[in-house]
Amino acid sequence: MLKDPYGRTLESIRISVTQRCNLNCFYCHREGEDPSKKEEMTPEEIQRIVAVAASFGLGKVKLTGGEPLIRRDILDIVEKIHETPGIKEVSMTTNGVLLSEYTYSLKKAGLTRVNVSLDTLRAERYRQITGVDALESVTLGIAKARDAGLHPVKVNMVLLKGLNEHEVPEMIDFARKSGVILQIIELEAPYENEFYKRYHASMDAVERLLEGMAERITIRKMHHRKKYHLRGGGEVEVVKPMHNTEFCRHCNRIRVTSDGKLKPCLFRNDNLVDMLGPIRRGEPEETLKKIFLEAVKRREPYFK
Repeated sequence: MLKDPYGRTLESIRISVTQRCNLNCFYCHREGEDPSKKEEMTPEEIQRIVAVAASFGLGKVKLTGGEPLIRRDILDIVEKIHETPGIKEVSMTTNGVLLSEYTYSLKKAGLTRVNVSLDTLRAERYRQITGVDALESVTLGIAKARDAGLHPVKVNMVLLKGLNEHEVPEMIDFARKSGVILQIIELEAPYENEFYKRYHASMDAVERLLEGMAERITIRKMHHRKKYHLRGGGEVEVVKPMHNTEFCRHCNRIRVTSDGKLKPCLFRNDNLVDMLGPIRRGEPEETLKKIFLEAVKRREPYFK
């Protein structure tokens, strides 16, 4: 069991496989990365990093981007991770535009579960947020993911002031009917800048609504987040990362950037540790493990 200097157990690794994307969502934080990055790791290089993480007991891998499904070798990436000894779960966060084309192949390659970004069910508003007219493709992808046996399927809705706040009941109904879990996510942005002030919406009203609809409320271990089990069926999770000491206190993941650097914290870019360079130089496994442990030592709660 691997722990960081603050006693937080590491259980999962979150890997950005590309910074390329087929949408242009105006609020996207790109996993805290510079969107101008072009270099990407090969499936074999990704597997090397995963194998090191697995050797320390990290059994869960989540693939992110950019948009992971843009990679033509994404099935090879999923399969290689799935085959790595010690890996118990491979999941993915996707915008869903290409998901219907890949769902059954992803399941066969070893994907376990999927999170699909969907902030609105209104075509015009979807285009306003993403810059693309692809709402029907996304909803079809969600349906196919459920039918293919990916479980759970989660829909990620970023709450945006003045845009989709009033759509929460509609999104809850969609999730219920689709047999998926809805995650309502607080906007992540630099605090007190103009963008944050314009679009950040308080989660208080959402939580009051959910409390009135819930038959019970549980606390998920991951980030100490609340899950609302609704009367008549349906589950909704609330994700509040901003200025949240509980979010940081229960963080159990380490990130990998698309160009192969270990990223101890989503909110920081000043403590990265290069992993890809040593891999390409042919450094032995023991050296890679020492590099991984160095990144773990650099982990600290951002919101204290």
